[in-house]
Amino acid sequence: MKKVLKIVIGLIILVVFAGTIVYLYRKSQAKPVVFDTTTAQVTNIVKKTVATGKVVPRKEIEIKPQVSGIISELYVEAGQKVRKGDMIAKVRIIPNMISLNEAESRVNRAKISLDNARQNYDRQKSLYDSRVIAIAELQTYEVALKTAREDLDAAENNLQLIREGITKTAGAASNTIIRSTIEGMVLTVPVEVGNSVIESNTFNDGTTIATVADMGEMIFKGKVDESEVGKLHEGMELIMTVGAIDTEKFTARLEHISPKGVEENGAIQFEIRAAVELKDNLFIRAGYSANADIVLEHRDSVLAVSESLIKYEGDTAWVEVEKAPQVFEKKMIKTGLSDGVNVEVLSGITKKDKLKILNAPTAEGNK
Repeated sequence: MKKVLKIVIGLIILVVFAGTIVYLYRKSQAKPVVFDTTTAQVTNIVKKTVATGKVVPRKEIEIKPQVSGIISELYVEAGQKVRKGDMIAKVRIIPNMISLNEAESRVNRAKISLDNARQNYDRQKSLYDSRVIAIAELQTYEVALKTAREDLDAAENNLQLIREGITKTAGAASNTIIRSTIEGMVLTVPVEVGNSVIESNTFNDGTTIATVADMGEMIFKGKVDESEVGKLHEGMELIMTVGAIDTEKFTARLEHISPKGVEENGAIQFEIRAAVELKDNLFIRAGYSANADIVLEHRDSVLAVSESLIKYEGDTAWVEVEKAPQVFEKKMIKTGLSDGVNVEVLSGITKKDKLKILNAPTAEGNK
């Protein structure tokens, strides 16, 4: 009995040992690798570049005063629409005391001259009425009287101009009233009542009272890299996305490419300008940041494969085509336009060919 038990135990140990050997052998064997495949697809390929910039009004005007002084009244605020000639602000002139004193002295001298001319004329008129002198002699004093009156009017106008910036003969015209020069919307009013302002002249740009722009005509101003600018031309269509209205896309038409580049961060950038087609239900504010996609080339309904499937050797491109299950062979292809993701295939393969997906093996049984 003991002998039989020993034989059974020995057989069990032998079977366990043999099973362990077989398990370890199978475990050490490499699993066959299976590559996934795909096929070429008919699709549209669009090669484009992106220009970053902002949306601004085509016509934006800074309103500046024609006289220096202090803002006494403001008639508009940002966001208000104005028409050409509407009042923007009123400037109160602070006269120069030396000029004011000279103007007042000139008025006094003109009054004295007028009184003297009137007395001389009255005296000569009495003599003429008594037929003592001829009409020709009287006319000399009459001209002197008229000249004295004109000098007094000029002196008074000059005094009023220094004090108030307007003459009594100017009527409604006054350079102390700042008016809009275009029709549009007030974008900014950088001054307040009481601020001092400087007139616009040949030596100074002057203080900006308000900025007015025509918001019905907007343009996109952006920059493109020198590597792409040679492919652009006026009239190209841009698809613009505004950062603040990312759910909508706008169409723009390229109308200007700068002939001179500007260096930014080590790269040469060229400014472009495009007219934006606005939508009636959306209001675009001046200065919105925007990106514009510029279509450089496009191919419609062409055979294309993923860029990752293609291998290159010099000027030659090739893919691996499945000839039998998991048996691949190299096949040369001729490529066309690429958008960075897909590449147009001009010849070498068909839509039915199965292409090996590179670097994507799967172990058999784990698929």
